[in-house]
Amino acid sequence: MPSRRGKRSNPDRSLLLADAPARPHTRRGAPRGDTIMIRRFLAAGALALMPALAQAGDFSEFRPIGFSNHGGVFAFEEFGTQDGSGFAYANRYYIDTTTDSYLPGTPIRVTLEDGTTNVNDARAEAAAQAASIEQTSGAADDPGIFAAFQPATEKSSDGFFLRYQSFAIEPFPGGAWSVELTEKTLDPSSNCTAFDRADKGFRLEMKETNGTPRSIVLHDDTSIPNSRRCPISYRIAGAMTHANPDGSTTHAILVLVRSIGFEGPDGRFIAVTRRID
Repeated sequence: MPSRRGKRSNPDRSLLLADAPARPHTRRGAPRGDTIMIRRFLAAGALALMPALAQAGDFSEFRPIGFSNHGGVFAFEEFGTQDGSGFAYANRYYIDTTTDSYLPGTPIRVTLEDGTTNVNDARAEAAAQAASIEQTSGAADDPGIFAAFQPATEKSSDGFFLRYQSFAIEPFPGGAWSVELTEKTLDPSSNCTAFDRADKGFRLEMKETNGTPRSIVLHDDTSIPNSRRCPISYRIAGAMTHANPDGSTTHAILVLVRSIGFEGPDGRFIAVTRRID
């Protein structure tokens, strides 16, 4: 796993309260008693909130890289700051959509274990390491269509079902597409036994294609890869599409994986791909 290592950073927790702009200083008389009580209340509330913020897990940001012109490759990146260490990280994934498997030599994973670097540095390092793969695969040749997106911050959906149009055209000439995710319990692996938990996998099924009811199993876990660590839940995070020259459409269904982290649940993305006529 490629990385640049440095000293472990210790973020200053006081920075959590340093974002508010300073008010102009004006000379005033002594504050009244009720004003003092209000200030004490606000200060106590801020201090009570700090441990909760400091002990939170981290959820990565998602950005699409794109598709190859023929739709045979889909790529995306995720990035963020690790909980606990505060290290910046960036991962880039390149997927063969005909087999729903990673291209050789990928994913590209970068963690900068240096307190002087940030997320932009990690993204730049990952992009540099992936440059030759990206060029030969043509993964950034076409941006594709962001057909739907429902991240962890979206509260109007439970994340188990998604219905979307494959392209943004009005009036739309075709029908809708829909996918459904079902969580499933598997035998515990070494990643989960330490937490006295069973492994949690998922099954992803295409329920509708271009307006026609279908039942196409896109993915069905029988075991959990180590890269997911100890997953505790899944949700459909979105869908990207690409119109291929042969008349088929490539669909990339985004799945957010919540797993046990150092200070709380962490969120990382995977993509399930399929070319459908």
